[in-house]
Amino acid sequence: MTQDLIINIINEAFYTSLLVLLPILGLSLLVGIVISIFQAATSIQEMTLTFIPKILVTALSIILFLPWMLDKVLAITIKLFTIFPSVVK
Repeated sequence: MTQDLIINIINEAFYTSLLVLLPILGLSLLVGIVISIFQAATSIQEMTLTFIPKILVTALSIILFLPWMLDKVLAITIKLFTIFPSVVK
């Protein structure tokens, strides 16, 4: 097991996790910005107004992107299990 292989595996794991989480975090951020602009424009400072839409959008985005996220995670898992026998030697 060389350092290049370890660095490559860690790099790919971080990239995959970022790629998988990006749609969920992006949509949640977008909803948070829209609600913040709405609160600033209307002077409504209700705390639950920010949490409920973010939770709903996060849950819906997880449901929507789950097949794609599962495909990405399975691809890296299969790759790790295929190189595992050569690493153990």
